[in-house]
Amino acid sequence: MRLSGSCHCGSVQFSVESGTYYPFNRCYCSICRKTTGAGGYAINLKADANSLDVEDKENVKKVYHAHIDGKASPAERHFCSKCGSHLWLWDPRWPDLLHPLAAAIDTDLPKTPETVHLMLGSKASWVDVPDGPDHKHFPEYPEHSIDEWHRLHGLKEGETE
Repeated sequence: MRLSGSCHCGSVQFSVESGTYYPFNRCYCSICRKTTGAGGYAINLKADANSLDVEDKENVKKVYHAHIDGKASPAERHFCSKCGSHLWLWDPRWPDLLHPLAAAIDTDLPKTPETVHLMLGSKASWVDVPDGPDHKHFPEYPEHSIDEWHRLHGLKEGETE
């Protein structure tokens, strides 16, 4: 599916191809919380990095390398240089992957059959996390990758069971 996204001020428009576009993962780590400010969590999708098409690339100037355990991560978080909207993450360790933030996507995304809450060990104390049979909770990383989760739920585009 082709996903279209933008920043808040409209200075950056982008699109990317994704076969795993259900926004099921909510990350509560301090990096995601503080770089997105999205309800105490961020939702990262997975897309094909080679399909990224950006209009007005000159407005994507802010790249942030978070520090993890005292070292700069090679992962690059891209932001609009005008309004500061967090747009996507790209990591040279997995050069074919791009992780656009669901909050930056303008294409209607489907509702998920299940929500996975991860990195709850670093969740802010003021954040309430939904509970119930359709919510899975993990203190750190979940048991399934984005691909595996989509496949297990029969939602991986281009694949049939």
